[in-house]
Amino acid sequence: QVQFVESGGGQVQPGGSLRLSCVASGFTFSGETLSWYRQRPGKGRELIASINSSGSSTNYEDSVRGRFTISRDNTKDTLYLQMDNLKPDDTAVYGCNVRMLVLGIGRDFWGQGTRVTVSS
Repeated sequence: QVQFVESGGGQVQPGGSLRLSCVASGFTFSGETLSWYRQRPGKGRELIASINSSGSSTNYEDSVRGRFTISRDNTKDTLYLQMDNLKPDDTAVYGCNVRMLVLGIGRDFWGQGTRVTVSS
């Protein structure tokens, strides 16, 4: 089955950086577009960055564009999120997402996430 193991979260001061990792299993990693989501306290999940299967194309939500960088290593089945210039509003649980066709129907798979706290 599809599984994600996220790591790299923690507490950091405003302006600091963190690098998140997500190791995937249970599907053909190199064949899928992948995304990072975040869930801020009291709010729903939002997709913030995505990367195509080869890593040649990326997209970002406006609030993180220019500060966050998504990347992947298809030899290690691992997705990354480099987060720079962190702000208190970035405090959230961050995790991985893949949407795949299952019996002809698009289905989302979500990791449990890693917590990031931005506070002085």
